[in-house]
Amino acid sequence: MIYHSLFHAIMTYGVIFWGNSSHSIQVFRMQKKASRIIMGHGNRESCRNLFKDLNILPLMSQYILSLPTFVSNNREQYFANSEIHIINTRHTSNLHLPRAHLNIYQKGVYYSGIKIFNSLPRDIKTCIYIPRTFKKAVKKFLYTNSFYSLNEYYDNINIRINL
Repeated sequence: MIYHSLFHAIMTYGVIFWGNSSHSIQVFRMQKKASRIIMGHGNRESCRNLFKDLNILPLMSQYILSLPTFVSNNREQYFANSEIHIINTRHTSNLHLPRAHLNIYQKGVYYSGIKIFNSLPRDIKTCIYIPRTFKKAVKKFLYTNSFYSLNEYYDNINIRINL
């Protein structure tokens, strides 16, 4: 309860805007330190299991949760691939990812939200029109996987697709 009232509320404020910045690693280190203090563990203890025991999402998992939730709540701003072209492909239900040449645009909320949403498992993406159910499904997925970075998230998705 103390963690959520003192640390979590501050950490998640505006996370969709700053969660992918280079300074987020400092906040993540503070989050790990706070979880170790709460559980009474030393500095060398891995936090992956601590996060699961405390039902806390690591910072990057919180960022991953926030972006698809934003996409779900603002669905009218996004286009599905089926709305852009009529060719029926396996990615028809995915959101259309616009061309982007600038790195700053690719790290922005709109582009990152689409990319992370498209990488979610298919059964979760089908719930997008019911925001409350969608958020619960994404949260459950992230609690079981506990991602520390976006690369780890995308690697997990690629492994699942190749199986």
